[in-house]
Amino acid sequence: MSAQINIVIVEDDPLVLDGLVSFFKIQADIKLQNTFGSVEQFIEWADQSQGLFILLLDIQLPGQSGIEALPKIKSLLPELEVIILTTFEETDVIFKALSAGACSYISKRSALPKIKEAVEVVAQGGSYMSPAIARKIADYYKPKPKSQLTHRQREIVNGIVKGRSYKMIASDLFISLDTVRSHIKNIYKLLEINSKAELIRKSYDNEL
Repeated sequence: MSAQINIVIVEDDPLVLDGLVSFFKIQADIKLQNTFGSVEQFIEWADQSQGLFILLLDIQLPGQSGIEALPKIKSLLPELEVIILTTFEETDVIFKALSAGACSYISKRSALPKIKEAVEVVAQGGSYMSPAIARKIADYYKPKPKSQLTHRQREIVNGIVKGRSYKMIASDLFISLDTVRSHIKNIYKLLEINSKAELIRKSYDNEL
């Protein structure tokens, strides 16, 4: 028989918390030690707590957010394993949480058995990510494709980003207006876009 896993939940949404409490209370291999509606309440309790447990931590909380409080929590309990359980799935938020000390990140939209699975994986020394979260992390580290644009096409894009008209770009580069239009058509085709706005956005996002 495997050892019982102790967990603590910090969650301020009553509906979400009720669902988690009801589910974990009927799991024979998991013991719900306590729940809190804010990190301030949790930290006050944790300062006096004894024994090992896994923390399920929400991000958007009254007072300090889960991410803001993580460094203090980890300083207080260096060995604590923290699973972020949240609705936020933006890449920058994920990395902030992991950088602050969380070992796992799972969406609240996950089925309750999946949340239990995350707890079990962490208890065994692993990390758990919702599939959608794992994909975002993989995409972030995926090699970015080299620019498909020629030097001349990049000059034209730079002109557009600076707000120059096609006629002005033609004059700047000593080429005909028809040549500029031809390049623009090819640029749109290469980048699979249909508007100047999309081209400017890709330029700002370093996607060219």
